[in-house]
Amino acid sequence: MTTQWTPEIADGVFFVGVRDHERRLFDSLIPLPQGTTYNSHLVRGEEKTALVDTVNPGFESDLLDRVASVCGEEAVDYVIMNHAEPDHAGAIPQVMARYPGATLLAGERGAQMAERYFGVSSTRLKVVDDGEEVNLGKKTLRFLSTPMLHWPETIMTYFVEQRVLFSCDFFGTHTAAGLYAREVPELIPFAKRYFGEIMMPFRAAGRRALERIDKLDIETIAPSHGPVHADPEMIVDSYRHWCAGETGAKATVVYVSMWGSTVRLVRQLTDQLSARGLEVGVHELSTADLGDIARDLVDSRTIVLGSPTVLGGLHPLASHAVNLVAALKPPARYAAFVGSYGWSGGALNQVKQMVEPTGLEIVGGVDIHGPPDATAREEVDALADAIAQAD
Repeated sequence: MTTQWTPEIADGVFFVGVRDHERRLFDSLIPLPQGTTYNSHLVRGEEKTALVDTVNPGFESDLLDRVASVCGEEAVDYVIMNHAEPDHAGAIPQVMARYPGATLLAGERGAQMAERYFGVSSTRLKVVDDGEEVNLGKKTLRFLSTPMLHWPETIMTYFVEQRVLFSCDFFGTHTAAGLYAREVPELIPFAKRYFGEIMMPFRAAGRRALERIDKLDIETIAPSHGPVHADPEMIVDSYRHWCAGETGAKATVVYVSMWGSTVRLVRQLTDQLSARGLEVGVHELSTADLGDIARDLVDSRTIVLGSPTVLGGLHPLASHAVNLVAALKPPARYAAFVGSYGWSGGALNQVKQMVEPTGLEIVGGVDIHGPPDATAREEVDALADAIAQAD
């Protein structure tokens, strides 16, 4: 058998996952400019061996080859399912078939999903409660129930003796670069992007998880995507700010323009906001990367939408952007609108109707007939004042 790359990230903990450099889209929605990883780790005790998570469908043989490279002919005793989503659990059927004596460990809801999604027999399932431990022989794994990070069945696994937290999606990053965080120069921007895409709607659950993690002695965090955090302080501190929903003097501007009038309003507004000391993230919706928008939304106080009126309402890309904001639930408190119309208005009214359920306060809107004139420019300047003064 060809020797596989299975680095030992802590005593008795081997990375047996997969780097997917080629993948460019996740959930048919999230761009992956640097690919991603499906992290799986083998923990070997003196008596038993546990596999923490598996890999995405299509990489089953890669995982099994790596496990065999570490274990040889020895058995895998436990397969731990921290999360039932296929990018983590997709190889469970193949692993359970390869190791017929293995028991799958999951939380109560996870066990139900393992039966339904992956055909695991109840006779090979063991439900682990919050705080329960299994002993591998001088190596102990403890399970933490962390629901809604980001599915209801999610758990984390803590390797007590080596102080390793297998944190599932929490603290993750979509990048295939680097085994360790120190090897990824732009780690925090990519981690922030990931947080905005995946964890931002679940900030309350994130805060509860951080409170529990504070009580653990953690030396290493091994998430299910992206690099291992051998010095976890930086990522944990970042998550504290992001989960707290801390915002600054920052506006995220997303817009689409058909014949140039709306983009002229957007350019003036962004200049005026910058002149008033605000950080501004600007995204043109026909070419924007969803991950970049999500990253800016993590700490923006105000969201500005720019759109022409199309057939009596918002441009479809602008409408999609409002739906995205509603889904991601960013911590922003304020919203504003700039746009133009030709023979009929209506976009501003639709924005008000769509934004109301989100709880965002609309601080103003500029909706002009035709191209911007001196009056329109005055209205944009006044809108910039309103945004800058919103606290």
